[in-house]
Amino acid sequence: MTGPRARLVARLQREMCTMPMFVTIGYGDQDGYDRTAPEVRDRAHAHDDSLRAAGVRMGIAGHPVQVRNHDDSGAERTAGPFMQSSLPVAGFALIEAASLEDAIAMVSATPCAVAQGVVEVWPLQEASAGG
Repeated sequence: MTGPRARLVARLQREMCTMPMFVTIGYGDQDGYDRTAPEVRDRAHAHDDSLRAAGVRMGIAGHPVQVRNHDDSGAERTAGPFMQSSLPVAGFALIEAASLEDAIAMVSATPCAVAQGVVEVWPLQEASAGG
């Protein structure tokens, strides 16, 4: 990878220990992936590889399980997602970036973003102790 994205990834590698965290959720389906030009998909997968090399933790979504323990009365589990979407969840990533804008730049060239899907970027805020 070369150009602005390569410089962004290199800068992020240097700064990762002190930056805010973001959770990303990628949505996409096989049909959208198949409609995307192979060279665009290849660039997107190469971009994912560079993000992993920079320390981004990412993975493909498995089968979800909902967990409830209302009033601490015992854990109940239900197979399947809680959230509903017109596209299936394809994967997740945990990234560090200096700002929301940098996080958006990092995910804008990923497979879900370029292959007719969408990527949500969620700022991960520190939870207070006991709260």
